[in-house]
Amino acid sequence: MSRRIFSRAFFVAAVAGTAFAAPACAEGDQPPSFISVTGEARISVPPDLAQIDAGVTSEAKSAREASDANNAAMGKVLLALKGTGLDEKDYQTSRLSLQPQYSSAKSSGPAAITSYRASNRVTIRLRDVTKVASIIDTLVTAGANEIGGINFMVSQASKLLDDARGQAVADARRKAEIYAKAAGVTLGAPLSISEEGAAQPLFRARMAAPMAAAPVPIAQGEETLSITVGMTWAIKKEP
Repeated sequence: MSRRIFSRAFFVAAVAGTAFAAPACAEGDQPPSFISVTGEARISVPPDLAQIDAGVTSEAKSAREASDANNAAMGKVLLALKGTGLDEKDYQTSRLSLQPQYSSAKSSGPAAITSYRASNRVTIRLRDVTKVASIIDTLVTAGANEIGGINFMVSQASKLLDDARGQAVADARRKAEIYAKAAGVTLGAPLSISEEGAAQPLFRARMAAPMAAAPVPIAQGEETLSITVGMTWAIKKEP
């Protein structure tokens, strides 16, 4: 390396070192003081929406027979749903399938096809949760032989979560003030606010509905909406 190149490299390094060192001196000896806490809020409300997953499965020797039988059975189910007064936009086909069924292979040869299984599933959205039991009874009576589960939901979850956010911030301030009083200091302005995790309703897991001729007992319970925020406050410097 020539003397000229070496001198230029040394000058750049010296300037960079000065730039990084200057702020540390300018800030003084006292590091900033703050209090960090988390605030939580939960709101429990009864669900006002429900979603039911149901369907018909048919099995026959040929693919055509299985498909025809399944189409006829599902047609009866859809007709029964229409008879309940549900709006047609609130139920729709969610899955169709037609698959061969094989015998258990007892030798090294390929398994033989013994039959075909056709399945048609429909998803129903109920805007009146008190009708869940009667809709399930209607489905079973019409020929549905699969009830996948029930989801209960809250339609105004976003608004309720906004209310919970305000409560979570108030909870964080309450905790911060407790710590400040115990430490003999005074809270200053908030420095940061962050929402921790995904702000989502804590819905219960899907509930399996039993297949039965008698009316199905359904307990809708309540749904819990939860919010957690992290907040940091500066501590006021004493005059």
